[in-house]
Amino acid sequence: MTPVPPAWADLPFFRGAWPALADRLSAETRAILPPEPLRFAALAHTPPEKVRVVILGQDPYPTPGHANGLAFSVVHGVALPRSLANIFREMTDDIGAAPKKGDLTPWANQGVLLLNTALTVPAGKAGGHSRLGWAALTRGVLARLSPSPRAFLLWGRHAQGFRAAVSGPGHLFIETAHPSPLSAHRGFFGSRPFSRINAWLEDRGETPIRWV
Repeated sequence: MTPVPPAWADLPFFRGAWPALADRLSAETRAILPPEPLRFAALAHTPPEKVRVVILGQDPYPTPGHANGLAFSVVHGVALPRSLANIFREMTDDIGAAPKKGDLTPWANQGVLLLNTALTVPAGKAGGHSRLGWAALTRGVLARLSPSPRAFLLWGRHAQGFRAAVSGPGHLFIETAHPSPLSAHRGFFGSRPFSRINAWLEDRGETPIRWV
């Protein structure tokens, strides 16, 4: 069974739903992405007490060799997927620059939780595990993070559907269209989320995120 990051291991999901979900993954005859050691990469990189920003994705990239366990992120050396290219385009318009590579691990190490709402996908089948039971983990993570103010980037209706799992006062919510080429022109471009998050963090006396 995939090792559970210790800082998150007391979530009800891991005591309840996870063993059955893990059995279903073990019984899967298709190749599963990302590789098993990377499935909980987002949680491993960013323990609860370090989370300052949450960016929700949907599921990992279904092309072998692309996903690294962080939402929207790709393995170093992989060409930018279209949604990530649009994220970097908006970042350049917003703060004047964007990363040179698509591996977003530096963001995760600064407290940006890059969490997909499904942590696995069958190779070549986008959304193939979206109803496997991972949503219970997403809700549990958001509930754990609710007591302290944090910034939540909710791009698209799917991510926005999880807003109800966040309670407590003082959070920053930025909700726009998804950066996909199909929807980015409907409100994602021009939303300037990166400067808005950093302004909010600075107003709270916190160090801004080094996005680039």
